[in-house]
Amino acid sequence: MEIILLQDVENLGLKYDLVKVKPGYGRNFLIPKGLAKIANASNKKHLEEIKRQQVNKIAKQLEDYKALAEKIAGTKFSIGAKAGTTGKLFGSVTNVQLADAIKSELGIDVERKKIIIPNEIKDLGTYKATLHIFKEINADFEFEVIAE
Repeated sequence: MEIILLQDVENLGLKYDLVKVKPGYGRNFLIPKGLAKIANASNKKHLEEIKRQQVNKIAKQLEDYKALAEKIAGTKFSIGAKAGTTGKLFGSVTNVQLADAIKSELGIDVERKKIIIPNEIKDLGTYKATLHIFKEINADFEFEVIAE
C-alpha cells in the first residue's frame, strides 16, 4: 500500500514522503491518526504541487537553520543537578533539562524529542549532545553538569 505522510513518522519517513507500508499498518494506524493519506492519482498530483511550493520556502529557511546550528554549537550550556559527595547524580540529566537550558541561555524553544543524548548521564562533568534541527542539519553541542 502506498501512502503519503502528512507528518514525520519515526523509522518510516518525513512529511510529504511517498512510502510503501503494509496495508494493515496504513489502514489501521497511520490514516486514522491523521499521519498519512492514501497515495491515489489526485493525492499524488496535490503532493507534487505542495513540494513545488515547499522548495522555495525551504531554501529561505535553510539559511536560518544553519545559523541556528552554529549558534547552538558555539555555546556551552550548564545544567544544575543534585549530586552526592562522590559526584554521582541523584537521578540523571534528561533532554528536557537540556531544552530548558537552551531556552534560558539563548531564548530558543526546541523540542525535547529532537535532542539526542548518546549515553545516560549520571555523573558530574562535561558531555556532548546533538540537536536535530532539520533534515540534514544537526548541531552538536557541549554541556556541563554541575552540582546545585
